[in-house]
Amino acid sequence: MINLWFVIIAFLWTGYFVLEGFDFGVGLLAPFISRGPREHRQSLETIGPVWDGNEVWLITAVGAMFAAFPAWYSGLFSTFYLPMVLILVGLIVRGVGLEWRGKVDNPFWCDLGIVLGSALPAFLWGALFAQLLYGSALAAMVGGAFTLAVCVLHGGAFLALRTTGPVRARARIAALIAGAFAIPLGVVALSQLGTVPALIAMASLAAAAVLNWLRREGWAFAATAAAIALASASVFMELRGAPMPGLTLAEAASGPYTMRMLTWIGLIALPFVLAYQGWTYWVFRKRVTVPA
Repeated sequence: MINLWFVIIAFLWTGYFVLEGFDFGVGLLAPFISRGPREHRQSLETIGPVWDGNEVWLITAVGAMFAAFPAWYSGLFSTFYLPMVLILVGLIVRGVGLEWRGKVDNPFWCDLGIVLGSALPAFLWGALFAQLLYGSALAAMVGGAFTLAVCVLHGGAFLALRTTGPVRARARIAALIAGAFAIPLGVVALSQLGTVPALIAMASLAAAAVLNWLRREGWAFAATAAAIALASASVFMELRGAPMPGLTLAEAASGPYTMRMLTWIGLIALPFVLAYQGWTYWVFRKRVTVPA
């Protein structure tokens, strides 16, 4: 059951990175590709119905780590206490900005909070996991820059898929520019892992750039999602042997009884969570037009 729950936790983290990745990208891009308040609102409405649901993946992943691998949970959150706090602050600020933007006369501070609250987690998650894998400040900077660029690329592809008019055209251009940074950074960051998923992730990033150029927006978004998922899988494949330095997976795990209880809870709850998330995206699948 130890290996089963490690796979489940890796899946939950991967789902979070894929779904929140385009949330972060939209939050970063919205002020720069929008011309006026109506277009800005159009951009943000693409994530309005889903951003808070996407964060549930993080809560579930962290909760599963706490229950199944308490030593891993405590080691990770104590070692990276400051980045974790900054990520939490960023998520709070972004959430406040998204919720309050339509309720204030001057949304400047809300927009600033959305941008900063999107940039901080997008950079820090990559820096944190790169530091965990390689243990150097340079690796952390490269990892953070990579995840930041990929989130912008992912968000640009999502906006191009979900919007119409000038915002759609500018989002495609933004995705192309982001791809020019994400691809070389991906080569540096992912080539060190040396796994098959890492190599396919690099190819997926290149495919996303080509598909954006060809205006195949749905396939471009699928390619960026695949790149993030494969990069995350590569990271967790590396962590399987030692999720923290000097700590094996078996040493980090809870007892057999806890694992059995978690398995039953997961079998009951996880299908409902996945079904609800899929239903939400199906309901809000249409393109967002410029509001009147």
